[in-house]
Amino acid sequence: MSSEQHPSSEEPPGALPPEAPEPPSSAPPAPAQGVTGRQRLRAGLWPPRVSRAQLIVALLLFVLGLGLAIQVRSNSDNSALRGARQEDLVRILDELDNRTQRLEDEKQRLDDQRTELENSSDQAEEARKQTLEKERQLGILAGTVAAHGPGITLTIGDPSGAVEADMLLDTIQELRAAGAEAIEINGVRVVANTYFSGDGGDLRVDGRRIEAPYEFKVIGKPQDLEPALNIPGGVVQTLEKEQATAEVARAEDIVVDALRPAKQPDYARSSSR
Repeated sequence: MSSEQHPSSEEPPGALPPEAPEPPSSAPPAPAQGVTGRQRLRAGLWPPRVSRAQLIVALLLFVLGLGLAIQVRSNSDNSALRGARQEDLVRILDELDNRTQRLEDEKQRLDDQRTELENSSDQAEEARKQTLEKERQLGILAGTVAAHGPGITLTIGDPSGAVEADMLLDTIQELRAAGAEAIEINGVRVVANTYFSGDGGDLRVDGRRIEAPYEFKVIGKPQDLEPALNIPGGVVQTLEKEQATAEVARAEDIVVDALRPAKQPDYARSSSR
């Protein structure tokens, strides 16, 4: 029998058992000393952690907001031409083209007069002729000279007395804008300082009472005058909304012979030398 001794696997009496390993703690580590709450919040928010779903939602919200802004801006457009028909828009464009052409013709006429004065052998006689022609034109505009020429007759019926003074004034302004050169209403010549007053059924032009039907005699280009009255939202539609009637008739020769007395200004004098 061997005398070699093997160490015993038993613990000597009185020895303590070995300590078991502690389980890992799931609690968050204690914050470092000196770190404030604001710093911890900033650290949690930046850098941002954005997922793909959040990016898609943000893009959809941006597109939705842009569409709403465009729709609101489109609905806020109060242009009177939005609801106009295609033929009405074409008519308005034609009227603008006609006005531009009239201005070009007037410019060309003045240029021709200047050329004639510069090239005429008898400049004094040419100047006298142009002065007489200018006097005749100014007399027509001032209402001191009778006039005739192509134009239209506008007859406004007012059975209910709803036509007001401002409606007649709007009619005059629309006719002038369309190129009217001489206007007469119920025997009263319309000039630059003409005014309308009174209420429906009791209207006055320059203080002179007029009664329905109101007849406008207008000299100008009929192809421009008639469409100007019939544009969408224009004179004819406005009168029809007030239960009034408006009839426009073209004529090759309109006579405007109501005259205004020529007045000598009290204070103004010509500054030409």
